[in-house]
Amino acid sequence: MRILVIGLIVLGVAVSIPYAQSQNNARPTIANEEDFRRAMKELSNWGRWGADDELGAANLITPAKRKQALALAKEGVAISLAHDVAQEKAEDAPFVLERTLNEVTETGTTDRYQYTGTYHGVVHSHLDAVDCHVMYEGKGYNGRSMEDIKAAGGCPKGNITALKDGVVTRAILFDATRLPGKATPQGWLEPGTAIHREDLETMEKLEHVKVAPGDVILLYTGRWKRRAEKGPWGRDTGFAGYHADVAYFLKERGVSFIGCDGPNDVIPTGFPLTLTTPLHRLALVAMGVDIFDNLDFERAVEHARQLNRYEFLFSAAPLRIALGTGSPLNPLAIF
Repeated sequence: MRILVIGLIVLGVAVSIPYAQSQNNARPTIANEEDFRRAMKELSNWGRWGADDELGAANLITPAKRKQALALAKEGVAISLAHDVAQEKAEDAPFVLERTLNEVTETGTTDRYQYTGTYHGVVHSHLDAVDCHVMYEGKGYNGRSMEDIKAAGGCPKGNITALKDGVVTRAILFDATRLPGKATPQGWLEPGTAIHREDLETMEKLEHVKVAPGDVILLYTGRWKRRAEKGPWGRDTGFAGYHADVAYFLKERGVSFIGCDGPNDVIPTGFPLTLTTPLHRLALVAMGVDIFDNLDFERAVEHARQLNRYEFLFSAAPLRIALGTGSPLNPLAIF
């Protein structure tokens, strides 16, 4: 009996030490490449939902979560969260949609849509597939290899059709222009402004919200407002966005999707050029957290400010493109 008691005491100490460390010690940061590599391992969700999982953190959006989110449509007001599809080239739009009107007759007409290049980038509103679009050391989420992608001629697992039934859940719109000292007098964040994990926690308090498992979090930086005032700018100028250390927040809170009115990663990232878009890699590859890029929150943030309510029902559905690495789309905020 004495041996059993001692064993239980030892076991209790072994279990309690990591918890104490997480509560009392400084939280881990991601300030350099070594920190990033550690975070890729610490935050990994590989195998969490099975070796063949293709949904990643979207698994956290349960039927109960959807039913809770539906109750947020109190006013019945729907607002698009996409920007108009770029049809003219600009500094931030090297690739555009070519829209060609076919013959017009008395009975009507049709048109043809064709991108001149990829819709991925810093201007088109789109959703990244959890696998294939972004990899780290030749592998995507859950260990999908670049060799498999090449052999399939696309994304064989975790492609955009994994979300064919859409995303319906609660969203929280973080208005980063409310953060003290972050925004310009004109109401936007200048390129290169980083939003850290602590900033998200501050915005939770400012907006009286708490991020929960299965949520979508959306970051408003005023990108499109700045663009309308000052004109387009390219990646070299930079973009406001999430710092890589937000990854710890995503894992702790069980976030399913993230989005931003820019390319999500703050640019410049502060990391070596060999390590581009570190948050994309941490979110997509390590955690299986899908990413909405280049959304447009101008109308939604104005409505949220009027209501003083920054949570709403979120709905989005990608195109059903077999083997696709992502999809252009038009998400909705329903207040």
